[in-house]
Amino acid sequence: MSVKLKPLAEQTIVITGATSGIGLTTACRAAARGAKVVLVARNEDALREIRDGILARGGRADYVVADVGDKEDMIRVGAEAERHFGRFDTWVNNAGIGVYAKLEELSDEDHERLFRTNYWGVVYGSRVALQALKRHGGALINMGSIASEMPSPMLGAYTATKHAVKGFTDSLRLELLHEGAPVSVTLIQPSGIDTPFGEHARNYMDEASQVPPPVYAPEVVADAILHAAEHPTRNLVVGGVGRAMIAASRVVPSLADRLFAWSFFKTARQAGRPPRDTPKNLHQPGEDGSRHGDQGHQFGSSLYTAARMHPAATLGALAAGAALVGMIASGRVQPANAAHRLQRALEHDRAA
Repeated sequence: MSVKLKPLAEQTIVITGATSGIGLTTACRAAARGAKVVLVARNEDALREIRDGILARGGRADYVVADVGDKEDMIRVGAEAERHFGRFDTWVNNAGIGVYAKLEELSDEDHERLFRTNYWGVVYGSRVALQALKRHGGALINMGSIASEMPSPMLGAYTATKHAVKGFTDSLRLELLHEGAPVSVTLIQPSGIDTPFGEHARNYMDEASQVPPPVYAPEVVADAILHAAEHPTRNLVVGGVGRAMIAASRVVPSLADRLFAWSFFKTARQAGRPPRDTPKNLHQPGEDGSRHGDQGHQFGSSLYTAARMHPAATLGALAAGAALVGMIASGRVQPANAAHRLQRALEHDRAA
C-alpha cells in the first residue's frame, strides 16, 4: 500500500522533547508553515512559554506535560492531542538525553534512565501513535543518530540506545509493511548538532562536555523531519560528515576504531573549561528554551542531505553550475554575470 501524507499546513504534529534543540526548532518551523503543533516535554514553564510564543505569531499549538519514559504519560499525550485538535497526522519521537562517561564508570541508575527516555520513550510513543495512524494514515518519525550505526566512546550508553532505536524502528517498519498499514515510518539520523545536548547531559568528566564537532545547526535536522512528515521517507542521515563517518566505520572498521578512539576523547571535551555547574535533565527537567548550544561555528546546511530530500532539484542546480563554469571558461559569460544566472537557475529548480 502506498502511503499518502498531507501537506504540512493541513497536519497536526506531535513532537516530544519540544522545549529545546531539535524538537523546539522543529515545532517552531512546523507552526510557521501552518501546522498545528502539540508540544511534549517535562518542563511546563518552558512548554507554556513556547506555546504562547507560537500563538502570538499566529500559529496553533497546545502542550502536554509528560515524561516519555512513562507509558501512562504517553497514552495521555495521544488522548490530549486528539481531544484538542481532533486527530494527529505526524508523531515525532524526538526526546533524548545523554551522559558523558566511560561505560565501566556509568552508574546503573543513569544507564537505565538513558534507556527509559531514549529507547522506551520511542517504544511507548510509537505504540500510542500507531493506534491512531493505522486508522487514518500518517507519519511516524523516530530520532536515531549517526551513533545508531557507529561507535561513540564516552557516549557509549547513549550510542547503545540509538542502536536500539534503529533496530526497533526498522523492524516495526517491516511489520507495518506486512500489514499494509497506511503509515510512513522514518528514522532520522543526525550528525553532531549544535544543541544544548552537551549542556543538559550528565557529565562524569573533569572538563565541560560538548557535542563532538563538526556540528550542524538544528534547523538542518528540523527541515529533514518536516520533509519526512510530507514525503514518505525510510531513513535520512543529516549531514555529509556523519554519512562519511558511518561509511568509514563500515568500509575500514579497524582504522575507524583507532581514529574514533583517539579523537572522541579529545573532541567530547571543552579543554580547560570546568564542568558546568547547572541542573541536568537526566532524572528531572532542566533548563530549557534554547535551540542552539554554545559551540560557536556550525554548518547551516548540508548538500548531502539536500540531495537526499530533493534529488531532482539538486542535480539541476549542479548541472546549472557546471554549465556556467563551462560558459565562463569559454568566454561566453562574464564572471560578474555568473552568480545572477546561477541564482535564477536555483530559483527555477525550487519552483519546479
